[in-house]
Amino acid sequence: MARGQLRIYLGAAPGVGKTYAMLEEAARRAARGTDVVIGFVETHGRPMTAAMIGDLEVVPRRAVTYRGAEFTEMDTDAVLARRPEVALVDELAHTNVPGGQHEKRWQDVQELLDAGIDVLSTVNVQHLESLNDVVEEITGVPQRETVPDEIVRAAEQVELADLTPEALRRRMAHGNVYRPERIDAALGNYFRLGNLTALRELALLWLADKVDDQLGRYRAEHEIADTWETRERVLVALTGGPEGETLIRRAARIADRTKGAELLAVHVSRNDGLAGVDPALLARQRVLVESVGGTYHQVVGGDVPAALLTFARGVNATQLVLGASRRGRLAQLLSPGVGVTTTARSGSIDVHLVTHERAGTGRRRSFDGSTALSRGRRIAGFVLALAGMPLLTLLVHVLPGELSLTLDILLFLAASVGVALVGGLWPALLAAVGGSLLLNWFFTSPTGRFTIAEPDNLLALVIFVLVAASVSAVVDLAARRTREAARAAAEATTLAAVAGSVLGGARPLPALLERLRETFGFTSVTLLERDPDAGTRPDVHRDPLAWKVVAGVGGPPCAAPGEAEVDVPIDDALSLALRGAPLAADDRRIVEAFAAQAAVALRQERLKAEAATVKPLAAADRMRTALLAAVSHDLRTPLASAKAAVTSLRSASGADAEIAFDDEDRDELLATADESLDQLGRLVANLLDMSRLQAGVLGLSLIDIGLEDAVPRALDEIGPAAHAVRVNIPPDLPEVTADPGLLERVLVNLVANALRHSPPDAPPMLSASTHGGEVELRVIDTGPGIPEEDWDTVFLPFQRLGDRDNHTGVGLGLALSRGLAEAMGGTLTPSATPGGGLTMVLALPAVPPQQFDLDLEDE
Repeated sequence: MARGQLRIYLGAAPGVGKTYAMLEEAARRAARGTDVVIGFVETHGRPMTAAMIGDLEVVPRRAVTYRGAEFTEMDTDAVLARRPEVALVDELAHTNVPGGQHEKRWQDVQELLDAGIDVLSTVNVQHLESLNDVVEEITGVPQRETVPDEIVRAAEQVELADLTPEALRRRMAHGNVYRPERIDAALGNYFRLGNLTALRELALLWLADKVDDQLGRYRAEHEIADTWETRERVLVALTGGPEGETLIRRAARIADRTKGAELLAVHVSRNDGLAGVDPALLARQRVLVESVGGTYHQVVGGDVPAALLTFARGVNATQLVLGASRRGRLAQLLSPGVGVTTTARSGSIDVHLVTHERAGTGRRRSFDGSTALSRGRRIAGFVLALAGMPLLTLLVHVLPGELSLTLDILLFLAASVGVALVGGLWPALLAAVGGSLLLNWFFTSPTGRFTIAEPDNLLALVIFVLVAASVSAVVDLAARRTREAARAAAEATTLAAVAGSVLGGARPLPALLERLRETFGFTSVTLLERDPDAGTRPDVHRDPLAWKVVAGVGGPPCAAPGEAEVDVPIDDALSLALRGAPLAADDRRIVEAFAAQAAVALRQERLKAEAATVKPLAAADRMRTALLAAVSHDLRTPLASAKAAVTSLRSASGADAEIAFDDEDRDELLATADESLDQLGRLVANLLDMSRLQAGVLGLSLIDIGLEDAVPRALDEIGPAAHAVRVNIPPDLPEVTADPGLLERVLVNLVANALRHSPPDAPPMLSASTHGGEVELRVIDTGPGIPEEDWDTVFLPFQRLGDRDNHTGVGLGLALSRGLAEAMGGTLTPSATPGGGLTMVLALPAVPPQQFDLDLEDE
């Protein structure tokens, strides 16, 4: 059986028309004779969406009872039994009520697809798992329901239900999205113009990535290697040389010319593991690439042009930026080089050869003398060459019989090879030249003279010198490669240790500097930053006033780079000062890599500090926005009710009264006004108390009070509805330390909340007990309850966690109650009620029993 196909309508925000577009497509397919049914469609009370259902068949929903409340979910088994060609399943990210076969609706959709049924579904961008935290940062509203991105990306078709932010706000203002009482709060909070614009951009970019993935799969399936310029991708090739920064900046400028272009950087490492590049330069260049918005990549290959072009075609790069060759003119004449070869093979990829100040100057190679061998081996080689060749000559002379010249040459050649293996190039050359002279004088006719009678003997001697020199060069090269491999392995081990210490530490910068100090035996390591006002004075390198210590480990820090034994400049503003040990030339580049990573760690610490500074401001902004929304909506409701009652009473008074009310109507209007003003007063009191809590200026008057006194006063304030509350407070319960007024406010909020969510036949209950020096008062209800993962969320201000009642408060009750409880030294925590419901546990410090000392002498 073929798997069904999934088509998803993606929206930037609620109300853009996803469900409407899905129903339109369903109607078109049904008109063509396709068997279409509605598995689940949520109209949210929107008449135009409901009208689009029309004659489409609707599979009855499944009723689910959870914690005393009844919900409806899609009946997946019924849809499978019906086996339509196409099923409509709205809200892909929805979480099913516990008790069903699957936790998430997208899992129900997967089951339908496995059964061969095509599915049309909808999802908003804020519900995509990868963007969930980004949306929360933008809007300040957490989204608890998410769907994995791979589920949406696996859909055969993803269609964007697009609407401009201005059009969506107009649609909301006309009442086509939410009910009238929710419009003001929505427009002032989640549906602000900036939020909608950002969400729309997120949706467009996510869909563009989805399309890009589809294009990549199509190119791979059809083995298309040519570049398709659907999006500009600028690739810069880094050799690890000093010209890298010039190339990166040039490539960034090229990418900036096109909106949405990508910048990538790649370094091709040799496949023998001997890169021969400066890791510090590569580290700094990687930081530069990431700072201009690009990504850094590293590939391995023996043929650099082939590896570079393979990577470029793999990422569908459209432009390639290379540096002009640093080799000299003679070397360029002997071989074309990477740039010329890459350009010749690039095909449809545009290649930019960028000149720089190092172009044509030649590559600087480290050369520490004649050989890569140790000093002891070189001395041994010279001793062996100076003493071994005469001894060999003497040995050949004293041997019985006369050897042929060919055999003599072979013996001297073996001796030269031995010298090469011990001492390397120069001792071997000395042995070869000396051996050729000895062969010429003692064994080549005519003997005793430096002349050669036969041309064959001359050729043999020349070949002898060339072979000895070649073997010596090979031995020297092998020793050099061995040393390079050992150094590369040591550097890799050191850098891996650095990465481990940085990742494992809470503060990366001190951990990095401490690792550098331990690795090279320094007594102190100091990271210095130059004062931007210091300018370029000649003495600025030694002026302590021109520098400030950013971080340091070990002994006393250096006040300026000039005070250090080793100074490693990082950039124009940063420098690393080292004391306590000399730094070998070979170790300098690994220290420079440390320095580059120290700059990165410093930048990360500062970004983290800035984020910590901005976070309270963002929280205050969200609070201010929520407060404005609450004031603009929830506070207006009781105010409007009171004003309407007073206006009605005024219209019925006076000589020209238009309406006549009897005493009963007048009493009812007065009661409405009184109740509305009381409700308004409670809301304002909650807002003021919440602001005082956040400002830390809430006044407290803590005294010893018994719960048997505080609980009845709180129930009296709630009114007649509280008469049904069951109270169980033991008579021997100790007193608590609390503010009577604040304690009463907490109890009123908790009991009122429990009454609102409890079924009529099961009113809430109050019980108290002592535990661990505290008195715990439990407010128990048997309502629908709250999932455990949302227990912390209910204490956030200005939200109701799915509470549909928008007329009883601004969502401050539980947040204020927890704040007041903590201000009095107590806690407020939720727990599950056995059998269903929610229990709020208020714990307050118990007054310890008094101790009486009996003075027997006074008796």
